[in-house]
Amino acid sequence: MTDRELLELAAKAAGVEARWVSGVEVLSPSGEHVIGFKQWNPLTDDGDALRLAVRLDITVGQYKNFSFAYHEGDEESEEHGDDKQAATRRAIVRAAAEIGRNMQ
Repeated sequence: MTDRELLELAAKAAGVEARWVSGVEVLSPSGEHVIGFKQWNPLTDDGDALRLAVRLDITVGQYKNFSFAYHEGDEESEEHGDDKQAATRRAIVRAAAEIGRNMQ
């Protein structure tokens, strides 16, 4: 799955309207007061990734060589490689994308 597909499915799971410009830009979900669209990329932004995990009740953790994101029986993991934080963000987005993919 491409990064774009992951981000679009993650946005769907989070209940936000997404459109692709230079990256995924999303309209804030109802209840949050942000005017217009803002740049959103939990693959590259720690804050966006954490807010996504919290919003979707995704449990996040690390082992020695990999990070994982768990939600209702589904676990996504990413090897750390050279960047433990990037692996953690990607695991979160992959878990959120699975939630989005399973939505009707």
